[in-house]
Amino acid sequence: MAGGRKPVIVRKFSRDWTAGYAGTTLDGPELEVLDTTGKVLRMAWEHVKWVCYVRDLPSTAADQANPERLVRKTFSVRPRTAGVLLRMTLTDGDEIEGLASNDVSLVAGAGLMLTPPDTRSNTQRIFVPRTAIQSLEVVSLIGAARKRAAEAADQPELFTKDSE
Repeated sequence: MAGGRKPVIVRKFSRDWTAGYAGTTLDGPELEVLDTTGKVLRMAWEHVKWVCYVRDLPSTAADQANPERLVRKTFSVRPRTAGVLLRMTLTDGDEIEGLASNDVSLVAGAGLMLTPPDTRSNTQRIFVPRTAIQSLEVVSLIGAARKRAAEAADQPELFTKDSE
């Protein structure tokens, strides 16, 4: 496997899927995947529902029905990691939630890179192309924990220097 290729499962709107290795850049006019037989597949973005970056590719017959192993598609509690909690409806009516980074990638680029609700499953990250999104809702903005320097400066000291 090349150093710039990660194991992925590409789900299409036709409900079929492809397992293989995708490059690190997703900005092109089509997705290029090296499948498990060594064949390079090119897919137009309008046919791709999502690209799941996974820990391991499906190997058993049980994995054939749900290779991404996405058991939960929504958060049961508010996540603690900093980012933007998004809820989106895809063009086929499927709903999914994910945590995106709060940067320019929300408004620019070919799609959104999300952290799924269940990070312990096979799927580590999900890339949803912009052409697959019907509606997008910002549920919550979760900020990073900030140091409370201003509050610490207002707190009186317990021991003063002249009490030595």
